Amino acid sequence: MFLVVPDPAHGLVAAPQSSDDLTPVTEQSLAAQGFAWNSEIEAYTRQADHDPAAVDDTADKLRELGHYVFSAYRPLPRS
Repeated sequence: MFLVVPDPAHGLVAAPQSSDDLTPVTEQSLAAQGFAWNSEIEAYTRQADHDPAAVDDTADKLRELGHYVFSAYRPLPRS
């Protein structure tokens, strides 16, 4: 399962629920989309764009790979 959400500090974030979600095919797909692993937040991030279309596109590609995906168009509130 992945969370795909924009974040003001990190751009577009694709966060796996667990390391089991990081299959080689998924990692290759995210890298091909311009994402890089951010060990600080343990998620893939892409600085370039994080508009609603980018959220939908990333979520759709992860779903095509068989992942469940939660997504949001606005940054999640900080606790």
